[in-house]
Amino acid sequence: MTFAIKVESVSKRYRIGAAPQKFQYGMLRDQIVDTVTAPIRLLKSIGRKSTEHASRHNNFIWALRDVSFDVGEGQVLGIIGRNGAGKSTLLKVLSRVTEPTRGSITLRGRVGSLLEVGTGFHPELTGRDNIYLNGAILGMKRSEIAAKFDEIVSFSEVEQFIDTPVKRYSSGMYLRLAFAVAAHLEPEILVVDEVLAVGDADFQRKCLGKMGDVAQQGRTVLFVSHNMSAILRLTQETLVIEKGGLALRAPTSEAVDYYLSSGHAKAGERFWDPDEVPVNAAPFRPIALRVRSPRGDVVDTVRSTEPLTVEMEYQLEAPITGLRVGMYLNTMRGEFVLTSFDTDNPEQFEAFSARQPGRYLSRCEIPADLLNEGRYALGINASSFAVRRYFQDEQALAFNVDATGAPGMHWPEQRLGPIRPRLDWKIEQVG
Repeated sequence: MTFAIKVESVSKRYRIGAAPQKFQYGMLRDQIVDTVTAPIRLLKSIGRKSTEHASRHNNFIWALRDVSFDVGEGQVLGIIGRNGAGKSTLLKVLSRVTEPTRGSITLRGRVGSLLEVGTGFHPELTGRDNIYLNGAILGMKRSEIAAKFDEIVSFSEVEQFIDTPVKRYSSGMYLRLAFAVAAHLEPEILVVDEVLAVGDADFQRKCLGKMGDVAQQGRTVLFVSHNMSAILRLTQETLVIEKGGLALRAPTSEAVDYYLSSGHAKAGERFWDPDEVPVNAAPFRPIALRVRSPRGDVVDTVRSTEPLTVEMEYQLEAPITGLRVGMYLNTMRGEFVLTSFDTDNPEQFEAFSARQPGRYLSRCEIPADLLNEGRYALGINASSFAVRRYFQDEQALAFNVDATGAPGMHWPEQRLGPIRPRLDWKIEQVG
């Protein structure tokens, strides 16, 4: 097999903490105070040096550690893992957005990347100019880009705004054009990071269809997503990244099963360790997620015929305005069942429009006779709508639903679908 990508012992280290303060001009009184206190500062600094030396290594974090793998030409490889596992860092290194601290990467062919929205676009340029700019970066001739131009614009559905600076685009418009450019300019290697995170359902389906076409054309694709259905549909083999390392490379179905089961608490409760919470989540800090029975017990299995309570415990280190804490309920294959937030009720939103520092519990009840038998995954989200996402974990906790006593259990066949409501049927003889 001819390799399109070869990654050998790649590691990436980042410095964390505040950047060193730069020189600032001060007033005369500041300079006088500085001069007087200089000897005192010198003595203190001598005493601190040994402590600083011992803690200096704590100012760095390894986003990747000794990752090695190869990808054959024409292969579609999935990459999955929790938030902060190192997936996006890996793609940035492969895309030459950043250099590895250690290790080497060999790429055969041009690389087209769709990382976070807007990567590779110049905000002051129009959509038209950015299409030509991205093509030029890939080494394409102007005539080659022109031949693809109409197809790119049509796919992106931004014809009306193609001559508008992209800094005025919405995030959805930005994504549409960015994906259209990355997929249509025909790089030999296409790197896509969570393209389904933004955009409406129709565009998401359109993206998946186009990625399937790209794969069938024999181009190499690296695809990162939290949508397990998309991973299963588009890829045959998948990498599981955990805490910066390669935990597993396996056929996609096996990798997805490993990922969905490996991080979940087995007894209906999940706690977050400090290293699992990104630094930029502050001042929000998740503590625990729990599933409780009607009797208040923390459980891993609930009955379909009984209600269950989802409980999120968290700490705010500073006030947050407009915070909403919510959950995603999914099947274990990643299909969404429902989404709900603790301030969906307008009155609740008004009452908690500003949350002060402290420890909080947000709870909701999923009613009885709703879920079908099977295993489900809970994801959580803490955000200020359209402003900032503080924390998100799409696969935070798993639990089982037992359908004993549920509607239709006297029939032997399996009921399809994730919900099993007890509907009120009427039978009437009309003739």
